[in-house]
Amino acid sequence: MDEVMYGPMQLLVIVFDNPNFHGQIRRELESVMNKGMVRLIDLLFIWKDEAGNIKSLEATQLDEEERMHFGAVVGGLIGYGAGGEEGAIGGTEAGILAAAQENYGITEEDILEITEAIPEGTAAAILIIEHLWAKSLKQAIRDAGGVLVSQGMLTPELLVAVGEELTEAVKFAEKKKKGPQAAAAF
Repeated sequence: MDEVMYGPMQLLVIVFDNPNFHGQIRRELESVMNKGMVRLIDLLFIWKDEAGNIKSLEATQLDEEERMHFGAVVGGLIGYGAGGEEGAIGGTEAGILAAAQENYGITEEDILEITEAIPEGTAAAILIIEHLWAKSLKQAIRDAGGVLVSQGMLTPELLVAVGEELTEAVKFAEKKKKGPQAAAAF
């Protein structure tokens, strides 16, 4: 049986204060999906208006067979991590059942918690996307004996924070360097 190769998966949780939607997010997501760059594994979008009324949207690009396979793989991996081979079997079964019920890990209770947690006039989105563009790179790394040990996302906000920390570290190092010389002058 051929192994199914997935691209790297990414979980995005986005909060919108005072949302101003005009279809721009949907158009951009459709554009990258149509270009074969990403695949939408799961999307949950919740919008609470000023009166507290809730609108929600769920979507996926997976067909029924892919949902079952994806559920089995994810459930099996989680189960294996939790309980070894025996856990993998139970996790695979639970993953298939969840996929059959179109539950990709976000339960009704989770949805209720999210809708209660977000204030009126805001929205929240949870997306799981597969980076299709990276599948051949992933295979090349695997073929070369490489194993991914860490990954993360660099955002502009993170880079700004790193820059601020670097500036403070440089200032501290400069003060420390000048310290003994300044003391000698007295």
